[in-house]
Formats: sequence, C-alpha cells, structure tokens
Amino acid sequence: MFLDQVRDHQLYPLYHVAALLGLRRGEAVGLRWCDVDLANRTLSVVRQLVERDGRGVCLPKTDASCRTVALDRGTTALLRRLARQDPSGDWVFSHGGGRSWSPSYVSRTFRVLASEADLPPIRFHDLRHGAATLSLAAGNELRVVQALLGHSSIVLTADTYTSVLPCLAQQAADATAALVRRAGYQRGAKINKVVVPRQRSGSSRAQLVAVGN
Repeated sequence: MFLDQVRDHQLYPLYHVAALLGLRRGEAVGLRWCDVDLANRTLSVVRQLVERDGRGVCLPKTDASCRTVALDRGTTALLRRLARQDPSGDWVFSHGGGRSWSPSYVSRTFRVLASEADLPPIRFHDLRHGAATLSLAAGNELRVVQALLGHSSIVLTADTYTSVLPCLAQQAADATAALVRRAGYQRGAKINKVVVPRQRSGSSRAQLVAVGN
C-alpha cells in the first residue's frame, strides 16, 4: 500500500489524512489548526488552497462541500504529534518556517513516490476514491460516504461509485448468509420444514422454519 511505502517521508501525514478522509488536494493543503478539534476528534473542511500565477490562494468552500468529519484514533494521534512539532504554527501541514505546501509539489512528489514504490500509475486524487471505496466496503451507507467526500448530491456519489456497489452488494449478501447459517447451526438448529400457505390474492409465499433438535 502507498502509505506503507512512504511512512518516513515528510509528506506522509498529509497523504495519510487525505487517504483516510477523502480530502481533495487543495482541502488537505489548506487545513489550518483552527479547523482541527483534537479533543472531540473532528476536522472541518472550510477552504482550499489553490495555485494562481505561482502563488497559493485560499478560497472558501461552497456550502455543499463544507463539512466536518470524524477522526479515527490513529489519525488523531498522528495529528497530535504533528502539533507538538510546531506549537505556534498555523498550517496543519507545513515546511520551512511554517509555510504551507505547494499543491503542485504535493502531487508531483506523490507521483515520484508511487513510482519508486513500483505501484501502478496512480494520482493524488485516487486517494480520495480509495477512501470512498474503503468506507463503502466497511459497510457505510452512501449518505455517510457523501458526507465524507462533501458531494452536493447523493446521486453524484452513487454515479461515481456505481461500479463498486454491485461487488459490495454481493459481499454483503454472502456475509449475511454466512451469519444466518452460523446462527442456526451454532444453536443446533436445522432447516427441515417448508411451509407453503394457501394462495391469497393470487400470490403464494413460502416460509422456511428452523426447528431445533
């Protein structure tokens, strides 16, 4: 995995946060400590840092993409260590006297590190897709992923990850079936009777009855 390969790099904390929270490049680079609440383990996305004429410019986020996301314990610990390194700093991810990173440098370094790790060609933005896919694989609903990514519409989230959903649905079906089988057989029950009620209103339903030994 990319994060395992770059753990010792100075940009690792930025890549880590982007990968777990699905942040866009400008959102990650534009994070300030005033956006982070370590006590309550939350992080607010309210701006993005973009480059114009070779200079960094902070732009406010739209209402739809402004969001507050929860931090896992590992990411919270990482940010605590980072805060101790520069107690008076403004930017969460900084270098050279507290300056923010250049968005283009972050992407360029990402490509170099991915190549050195012999990974398939990937972009910084793929970290965002990875975060969404992993969140869905963990069983989170589309609305949770929509909130994580700051999508304006759940339709956008569904359309973007439509190729992932059938696979996850199949995994969920298999997992549910496995739980049902384990629950039945662990109690010594077996399905040994099928009850077919008489037709009602032109329809017929079959009910499986588990009977304990």
